[in-house]
Formats: sequence, C-alpha cells, structure tokens
Amino acid sequence: MASICPSEVARAAAPADWRALLPAVRAAAARLAAQGSIVVTQRGRPVEIGQVRGPVRLRRR
Repeated sequence: MASICPSEVARAAAPADWRALLPAVRAAAARLAAQGSIVVTQRGRPVEIGQVRGPVRLRRR
C-alpha cells in the first residue's frame, strides 16, 4: 500500500511556503488517524503522530 510524507502534502498545497504549513498538515493527519481514515507510520510501524518525533508516513486505512 502506498504512503506519503506530510511534507509532500504541504508542498502540494503551498509550494512556496510549504514548511510553514507542516504543523497544520500534521494536525490534520492526527485528526484523520483518530477517525480511522488513515494510518500514521514510522519505520513501517503504526504510531500516534502526537507521540513521535521525526519522519512519519501517511497511508489510507
């Protein structure tokens, strides 16, 4: 199953200022994960986005 990085989402939404959008993208990912719409992974394992630091990937459930 394919996944994407939160920075890819931010770059698609705001190519010129994507870094400023990252906190909003991560917050949206946390909400979607809580609803069960997506899975947040780190090193291929599901994680809670608010509980980890570093790179994560997002994929559909």
